[in-house]
Amino acid sequence: MFHPTMSSSHSYLVSSSQCWNRSDRLISKCSPEDLATAYNNRGQIKYFRVDFYEAMDDYTSAIEVQPNFEVPYYNRGLILYRLGYFDDALEDFKKVLDLNPGFQDATLSLKQTILDKEEKQRRNVAKNY
Repeated sequence: MFHPTMSSSHSYLVSSSQCWNRSDRLISKCSPEDLATAYNNRGQIKYFRVDFYEAMDDYTSAIEVQPNFEVPYYNRGLILYRLGYFDDALEDFKKVLDLNPGFQDATLSLKQTILDKEEKQRRNVAKNY
């Protein structure tokens, strides 16, 4: 998910990309908010390229720069869920809801993660018998 406050994700990508130079190096003049958004948006591009671990690195960088920015927690949680790391995904979705209790997609993702984790545990128990 690109940062949701902009009216157009394309214009937001353009503005957040101003934190990077042509060789993909950080420009130090960016505000923490812009830098966190740039990391998040770059993570989205990597996610769409199926570079999940690199995307998670960018989401983590966004979180380190701006710990109260819920979107990269959500995005990282989606990847962790997709990779089957349910406990880590649960932590990220819970953090999103701590920061923004009205984040409906995070509520749904949290519920689905709990269900899938329980199902995985049931399958593992059944395999052992």
